[in-house]
Amino acid sequence: MNVTADPTTQGAAPTGASPRNDATQVVAHGQAYLCGRPLGEILRALVPALTEEKIQEALATQAEKGGRLGEVLVGMKAVTEEDVARALGHQLDLPYLQRIFTEEVDVELVKRIPINFARQTHILPLAVEGDAVVLAAADPLDTTALDHARLLLGQNISPRIALASTIVDTINAVYDRSVNEAEQLVDEMETTEDLDSLAHELEEPKDLLDADDEAPVIRLVNSVLFRAAKERASDIHIEPMERELLVRFRVDGVLQEVIKPPKRYQNSIVARVKVMGQLNIAEKRLPQDGRIRIKLAGRDIDIRLSTIPTSFGERIVMRLLDKSATLLDLAEIGMSQQVLGSMSAVIKRSHGIVLVTGPTGSGKTTTLYGALSKINTPDLNILTVEDPVEYQLKGISQMAIAPKIGLTFAQGLRSFLRQDPDVIMVGEIRDKETAEIAIQASLTGHLVLSTVHTNDAAGAVTRLVDMGVEPFLVASSLTGILAQRLVRRVCPDCRQPYTPTDIELRELGHTLASFKARYGVDRIYKALGCPACNRNGYRGRTGIYEFLTVDDDVRQLVLKNVDAGTIKKSALSKGMLTLLEDGARKVALGETTIAEVLSITQEDI
Repeated sequence: MNVTADPTTQGAAPTGASPRNDATQVVAHGQAYLCGRPLGEILRALVPALTEEKIQEALATQAEKGGRLGEVLVGMKAVTEEDVARALGHQLDLPYLQRIFTEEVDVELVKRIPINFARQTHILPLAVEGDAVVLAAADPLDTTALDHARLLLGQNISPRIALASTIVDTINAVYDRSVNEAEQLVDEMETTEDLDSLAHELEEPKDLLDADDEAPVIRLVNSVLFRAAKERASDIHIEPMERELLVRFRVDGVLQEVIKPPKRYQNSIVARVKVMGQLNIAEKRLPQDGRIRIKLAGRDIDIRLSTIPTSFGERIVMRLLDKSATLLDLAEIGMSQQVLGSMSAVIKRSHGIVLVTGPTGSGKTTTLYGALSKINTPDLNILTVEDPVEYQLKGISQMAIAPKIGLTFAQGLRSFLRQDPDVIMVGEIRDKETAEIAIQASLTGHLVLSTVHTNDAAGAVTRLVDMGVEPFLVASSLTGILAQRLVRRVCPDCRQPYTPTDIELRELGHTLASFKARYGVDRIYKALGCPACNRNGYRGRTGIYEFLTVDDDVRQLVLKNVDAGTIKKSALSKGMLTLLEDGARKVALGETTIAEVLSITQEDI
């Protein structure tokens, strides 16, 4: 059983450990020194910033409102959940697991524990050691849950402590119907008859992990959906070819092949997906759009469904939106302090237009949501019109456009002006009418946030003029333009440091000497590949940004109706960082690779 355990809960301190605060005794004597001591005392030894005053304050709160001391301290943000788990491990003389390797969890043991029970109690059997089952538990003091687990397993248990989030992630992964199972389901389909009727007779399960439907097509579709959510896929593509059906996921912006079901089951699979999206399964000649709402491993997933007819059958694309995902703050999406400061300044103004620009899938909507979250206060009336509403924002009124009934961005924006708004977010400025209404709104005392599709920040100015908006209106209303791209993060588990050559760095506008002088490092990382990142070397994405402040000089250039290149040169002379330069900064920080930055900033080279 390969788990990563915290060395501070494994007896003597590791060689070379540095004493910190009152933890000197922990280093000198190991866990035995803290075993059985009060939790507050252990936390003080492990967390240098935790003061006696904070502990006394927490004890007073505990006496007044009840609860556990660790929970109270976490609520006060005096310690983290990991600090409490580690301290509990010392107190109870139990190992703390920092990480659990999913592939080494004993699946046969897991099958003895119902998934709902495992998720509710945050426990998971890992492996057999001697005559006992090693059991990860978020709360080792919950004796009722441990007793039930003992009965279900039919063996003694040996508890380990792990964070609830770690256990839940592992539970979802372990209960995953993997690609191998999906391929087995394809084989099962060989002997199943009348799949079309099976595909649209059964009702949708409340949670796909709890589904017990036996129809192979239904199980196959559920398996594909669950795997897509597990692998953080943003889109699922079901593509009919001449002799086969191809299923691909888009993960971190890159499409990857998942499975190839036999061509003869294409109609059954497509029918099942269309039924889930409440589309007309008899209509195969026209494009259709729908929506699927499912619960997957305890998460609410909203799926936007699109079908189009092709030469070899209907092609399906599903866009996955995780409703339970937490929205990121502007400071968490990769902005440098310079860009963050400029962006924060313009979104706190009472009027003007702030534009976010970039190609489809570059994270513009996430940035706008982050900006709205930053300024969302009870004294502001914030309205949004989107296509569609992707995430619900508390305290903000959101409206989705419906072109079929005449509700466009322009119509929605025009109606908003009668709703006494302070801040308006328009999903996208696509035409002259929407642009002019947005400008009029900004000139009459409203802050307007929106997006346009251009390659860089300066191009957004000329884009509005090209739509037919008068240059003087653009100059008087725009306050800031943020251009952005998404780059894949190099996997922290397998990235390999190396010293780049001048030839490599030349593409970023540097030599090794200038790169080291600018960023203070001469070693960067390359992507390799490991199980944690699905062997592709990257895991997750971050943004690179270029912020153009529309000052008096830029306004004068806009009034002269100059080209985007001239506007960009003016901004660069005042210290604006380009997308390429911000990408170089991310490379120096070890967050991404040169190849990844160059792949999405070619126009800047």
